Amino acid sequence: MDSSMKVICMLMLLFASVVQASGCYDSIISFGDSLADTGNLLHLLRSNGHFVSSAAAFPYGETFFHRPTGRYSDGRLIIDFIAQSMGFPFVPPYIGVKNANKSNFIGGVNFALAGCPAMDPSSLAAMGIEDPFGSDASLGTQLNWFKEMLQTFCNTPSECKKYLQSSLVFLGEIGGNDYNGAFWQGIPIEEIKPLVPKVIATIASAINEVIEFGAETLVVPGNLPIGCSPSYLTYFMSSNESYYDSKTGCLNWLNEFTEYHNKLLQETLNRLRELHPHVTIIYADYKAAMELYNSPSKFGFNSTISACCGVGGPYNYNSNVGCKVPESSVCEHPSSYVSWDGIHLTEAAYKWIAHGLLKGTYMTPRISDACILKAPTISHCKETMKA
Repeated sequence: MDSSMKVICMLMLLFASVVQASGCYDSIISFGDSLADTGNLLHLLRSNGHFVSSAAAFPYGETFFHRPTGRYSDGRLIIDFIAQSMGFPFVPPYIGVKNANKSNFIGGVNFALAGCPAMDPSSLAAMGIEDPFGSDASLGTQLNWFKEMLQTFCNTPSECKKYLQSSLVFLGEIGGNDYNGAFWQGIPIEEIKPLVPKVIATIASAINEVIEFGAETLVVPGNLPIGCSPSYLTYFMSSNESYYDSKTGCLNWLNEFTEYHNKLLQETLNRLRELHPHVTIIYADYKAAMELYNSPSKFGFNSTISACCGVGGPYNYNSNVGCKVPESSVCEHPSSYVSWDGIHLTEAAYKWIAHGLLKGTYMTPRISDACILKAPTISHCKETMKA
């Protein structure tokens, strides 16, 4: 490689490093649970004549939308912040738009469903694990919706493939509800740990399936640190101080369980990268949330392990009430709280986690790097520069 070409490549790489990733993708496709659901459960319940979703009532949505939208927070979720940062509109819930004009899918679609586990509820039931939210759905259900959408949206398989090749696919966070069902049932952690490889295998199978349809860039998030959740802190409250992190107040053993899940997930993603060398699989480390617990004042938080909306006990959480007005109280400033309702986080917390993913070191590789790799000329330069 001559010196002039090397200078050109250096300039190209420098320019590419500051280009927004939005230029590489035409749409965002999302799967997951309540951490990413932008309204699917709400629309699903309404279509079935039910109005029991807590996210269908105030104060959910109060901060940004000023009304309930089906999001389990006071405002925007991580997927919302990422979409906005890339110049996309909010990713619409599939159940809310599937009967509308198919042009609604052009900018992306969200299949995430609150309360949804990764594994099929019947498989969990066979292991003695109850579905904690009675969703009667799974990641497989979302994949069926995904295939249903493609049949409506695409005229030919090649058209579908082209659509997916230019899409950024978020597969997760998913798996948390599989563990919720087990932990909240009182099943010992020694019996829950064998469940983790099964959950990871289910996620891996979904990744393979989406890749087969044509997806070339996927973001797969790990799980949040459940040892910091007011729901778990309330359920497993103990007088044994050694169970807790003295700095954060979180339960160490539960956060170690989360780390175990995330470790197995990353190992599996490494194997999938070898199987699909043409696909970029990005791991999104939700350990970014630990920054908020370790240094709350740095991010403007006054309360980390108590719910903004709830009632009772040291963590302001009662599973029988949740965030339900007037039975529960709502904090005056949600932006100073990490936890919204004891299970889900506030918009402010999701904003900082999204910032850590997009601007920090919590994505491997980063979306901007994945964007560079999609450009053949730049990719060639990256390789030749190594020579």
